[in-house]
Amino acid sequence: MSKTIKPDELQEAIMKALTEYEENIEKDVKDTTDTLTKEAVSELKQTSPRRKGTRKNPYYKGWSRQKGKENKGKYTVKIHNKTNYQLTHLLEFGHATKNGRRTNAIPHIRPIEEKYNKLYEERITTVIKRRSKK
Repeated sequence: MSKTIKPDELQEAIMKALTEYEENIEKDVKDTTDTLTKEAVSELKQTSPRRKGTRKNPYYKGWSRQKGKENKGKYTVKIHNKTNYQLTHLLEFGHATKNGRRTNAIPHIRPIEEKYNKLYEERITTVIKRRSKK
């Protein structure tokens, strides 16, 4: 079903269509970002090192995400360890001990970051392609 538009209403119709397209893309990007960050946090909780013994706030349970903020068309979500943030760098890269030796690095953040960066790129391109076909 085609809709006829008068020449003087063409600009308004194009702007309306572009605005709707932009809003739909923004919504899909937010949904995709929220979904993937939730998956990444749960995977970080599973793959993070666990320490023997009891601890009030275990390292692996501290992973969370800070809800997205919008600023000038950008939507950001921050994944961080809220309870033991000091340990992330030490565990990921290793560190010196009291007696002068070094601990082994336990890379658990970088592999997940790389995996979800690729996944995010793939899903965003499919979302945009799907929206442009409609």
